[in-house]
Amino acid sequence: MKNIIFIYACMALLLCASCSDFLDTYPKDALSPATTWRTEGDAERFLIGCYDGWLWGEEFVYLDCASDIGFNYHTHEGWRQIADGSLTASNPGYSFYDFTRIRRCITFLENVDKAEFTDENKKKDLIAQARVIRAYDYFKMNFWYGGVPIIKSAQDAEEAKVPRNTEAEVKEYIYNEIDAAVADINDRPAAGGRVAKGAALALKMRSAFYWDDYDRALDAAKAIKALNQYSLHPDFAHLFSLAGRNSSEVILSVQHLLPNKGEWLITLPNNADGGWSSMVPTQNLVDMYEMADGLTKEESANYDETHPFKGRDPRMAMTVLYPGQDWQGGILNTLDAELPNGNKNPNYPNFADNASKTGLTWAKYVAPLDQYEDDLYNTEQYQIVFRYAEVLLTIAEASNELNGPSDEVYGALNEVRRRAGMPDVDRTKYSSKETLRELIRRERTVELAGEGFRRADIVRWKDGDRMVAETVLNVPLNRCTGTVSHDETIAPELRATVTGTEKIEDREFAPHNRFLPIPQSAIDKNPKLKQNPGY
Repeated sequence: MKNIIFIYACMALLLCASCSDFLDTYPKDALSPATTWRTEGDAERFLIGCYDGWLWGEEFVYLDCASDIGFNYHTHEGWRQIADGSLTASNPGYSFYDFTRIRRCITFLENVDKAEFTDENKKKDLIAQARVIRAYDYFKMNFWYGGVPIIKSAQDAEEAKVPRNTEAEVKEYIYNEIDAAVADINDRPAAGGRVAKGAALALKMRSAFYWDDYDRALDAAKAIKALNQYSLHPDFAHLFSLAGRNSSEVILSVQHLLPNKGEWLITLPNNADGGWSSMVPTQNLVDMYEMADGLTKEESANYDETHPFKGRDPRMAMTVLYPGQDWQGGILNTLDAELPNGNKNPNYPNFADNASKTGLTWAKYVAPLDQYEDDLYNTEQYQIVFRYAEVLLTIAEASNELNGPSDEVYGALNEVRRRAGMPDVDRTKYSSKETLRELIRRERTVELAGEGFRRADIVRWKDGDRMVAETVLNVPLNRCTGTVSHDETIAPELRATVTGTEKIEDREFAPHNRFLPIPQSAIDKNPKLKQNPGY
């Protein structure tokens, strides 16, 4: 893998044995003793403090719970409030409002010139890495909250009494920071655990794309292709297993090393597997997958509403664990209250808090479960931040929005679809910008499901003057009901017989929910912050 982020201080062992002592000695939010800025080694070790805690892998899976394709049952985790529209300033759900790493990066950039470097290019690369980290955090806050304060000095903190900059000002600042970083950053990481040009360009691509700056996004995506470092992994399911973490498709990921710094996997599996079902996919996602013939379920004569998992895009079964699947030496049953032996079903949605309320579980990152050790609190699970499929889908959408259908658009889509075993795009059916847009949005959703894109997509996509979120998040969230056959001779996709639906919760999305509320705790610290409208 080209670039890997280890979100813990022990990654410094890749550079030198003393870094752990360094981070233990000086507080991570005030790493500024004058005696540390002497050598390039000091600068490198300080930069590790900027990386520490920067990316939290589970955040990407949780993000989809704030959309129509995911569900978070446990309200203390903060995503359910965002999805159902109940968030307020005092109960804002999960908060992206955090200047911790921004402050660390500023401290690094203010002091790095004090250190003596034998290689000026190495210094430029370290500075570029810090700018990428800072730009990424600003990007997340600006996209989800609108304008936020641009902190100018390390002496400033998020408690500083400074007003918000405008969204446009912060966006310009982010763009300038990314462009400066891309110019100086190494093509390949100088050491394991570092950001390099591919990741910097991917941030340039995604940020521009989210703000509908399609020319800039397209340029960045093509620049990533031109690096000739990345390609689609041949096996979609394998990509999300531990064995796939060194794939050439991965541009940046969060990884963990045992025994010291593992990742919680317990939030993903279902109740009978010892998990919490904290974040689960929904039937809405299943319904978006095309049939294997390339038609939607509404169009295909092969769709059977009583057996909705039959004959679908192969990515469905590689992304979602559905009732009737072979699983852990048995058959996954999330539909029946009782099992054939008369015992209560621990995976029945209403059996326990830790049972998936949708009857579905993510297969991404979970399957096969035996790849992880028995301790689900401490695993080597990794999560992808940027991958090459996103680059291709960005090319497809940006190019279509700029110029309409073209060989470039079809070619990018077909490359992603062929890897999954799906037929090429029907150019006759999808011959206009509007029809192709519909396909691109569906393709992006099913390819990247469970990776944290859907909430951003449905607030940036429009149907006329309305955000897509105003349609898909203003309806009740339902799950399928029915029964599961435990006859092993029946094909897995036919074992579940669906007879109806049951409501999980009501959801609401108002136009002001495009932005999240600034947490009241932040406003209490800084009264100059103005709350977003509607909260």
